[in-house]
Amino acid sequence: MLARRTVTSVRALRATRLLSTRAADILSSLDIPTSVELPGVYDGNWVGNGDIMESVCPTTGEVLARVKTASPEELQHALIKSREAYRFFRTVPAPRRGEILRQIRQALSDKRDALGALVSLEMGKIRTEGVGEVQEFVDICDYAVGLSRMMNGNVVSSERPGHTILEVPNPLGVVAVLSAFNFPVAVYGWNLALSMAAGNATLWKPSPSTPLCSIAVTKIVAGVLEKNGIPGAVAGLVTGGKDVGEAVVESRDVDMVSFTGSEAIGRIVGKTVQSRFGKILLELGGNNASVVMPDADLSVAVPSVFFGSIGTAGQRCTSTRRLYLHRKIASEFLELLQKMYGSIRVGDPLVSSTLLGPLHNTTGVNIFTDAVKHLRDSEANILTGGSRYSETPFDKGNFVQPTIAIPKSVDPTDKIWSTETFAPVLCAAVFDELEEAIEWNNAVPQGLSSSLWTRDLRNMGKWIGPSGSDTGIVNVNVGTSGAEIGAAFGGNKSTGWGRESGGDAWKQYVRWSACTINFSDEAPLAQGVDFSV
Repeated sequence: MLARRTVTSVRALRATRLLSTRAADILSSLDIPTSVELPGVYDGNWVGNGDIMESVCPTTGEVLARVKTASPEELQHALIKSREAYRFFRTVPAPRRGEILRQIRQALSDKRDALGALVSLEMGKIRTEGVGEVQEFVDICDYAVGLSRMMNGNVVSSERPGHTILEVPNPLGVVAVLSAFNFPVAVYGWNLALSMAAGNATLWKPSPSTPLCSIAVTKIVAGVLEKNGIPGAVAGLVTGGKDVGEAVVESRDVDMVSFTGSEAIGRIVGKTVQSRFGKILLELGGNNASVVMPDADLSVAVPSVFFGSIGTAGQRCTSTRRLYLHRKIASEFLELLQKMYGSIRVGDPLVSSTLLGPLHNTTGVNIFTDAVKHLRDSEANILTGGSRYSETPFDKGNFVQPTIAIPKSVDPTDKIWSTETFAPVLCAAVFDELEEAIEWNNAVPQGLSSSLWTRDLRNMGKWIGPSGSDTGIVNVNVGTSGAEIGAAFGGNKSTGWGRESGGDAWKQYVRWSACTINFSDEAPLAQGVDFSV
């Protein structure tokens, strides 16, 4: 009895911890309680009796909240409720689903600034990027509203008289979304909007380190579903660690898994889902290059590379990690870029003037430290950065100095070039011909985003053509980072071949049927086959 009382007292003491004003105000604005442990499972009801997970602010190191994750029983119940919700939602007419998405869009827009602040607080990206991430969710909802009236099939001409062929899309089932910490709102939004428009139920398993963003978003979406008489499990949530993620990926009740994360884990997820013949969408590593030709407009190219390499503290999948400079402009470009690096404003990401916030966690700091050590050990020339910010007030957060290095080796198979470093580390090399730069660009395992800076149409044609960049996003006079929602987002090779957001991405969230219809009085066989008796 004494032991039980002691445990209860400890829990009560933890629950009544004092939050900083900056954190308490943001959580309160989103109706997130600050004095109790939060339930981290939603299947129409909020529950949570699994392990306790802490949300830690990367800027200050303070514990923002403690979240009760999904127990094995709660996870299985959430999967069952998702299946039940799908059976209901698939019968809702697509334009009606679009109207619900319109209402979700409005509810998100009403809380855009508060949600953006929460992204900055919990993930660490600067305020304008946090708000911009929520805007992506708003924008994809707009897109999906229109899409709900345009998810069309095809009419195919038949070779047989009195026949026609229809290609028909129908709802797929339950879509599980496993999102990463670096975009704790937008990636789920891309998937949820298309999945809902298609008539599916969606189950979200967010990153273990950003549970508050997922709880806040789910509360907003759940409110809209409830007002419309839609089961809450149409947009369910299960927080937790590796065990929860594995159980979701392995479940035969999940028809499709959309996974965003590392190449190593993506390989495991892909094999697991394929082993049970489920559908898989992978968004994995990006090791993105910008190529700058001698005719490039440096007044545009330099700031774009600056944002590409430093934005979100180098933690975007599309961050610029490799910089290939033509010999004629290499020195000038690096001089201008170093000046911009020297002017970077580091600090609290919630302060509007800040351009560089912290890395998300200590794992990111270790990745940065290891990468810099490898550069030094391999005799790279480090032009700027290369250390942590250790002075007050940065000593309590995960702040590192953005780094530019010129590796001694230009071999693209070298670890320095072929491995994605998820931190603000930019490696530069000099080339003489565009073909050489294209070869280097394509030589790495990853294939997400790439960018060419030129004013010569011949260079542009070569870059986007069959002998050009082999990435999923191939830009000209636009940086590697900052994609819009209207086009499909995704990469090739070890990036996973997945496509999310716009374009034809919606076609992955439905099941397709080829329906041959005979409206004649005869039943001829195709290809002229005669099987008469």
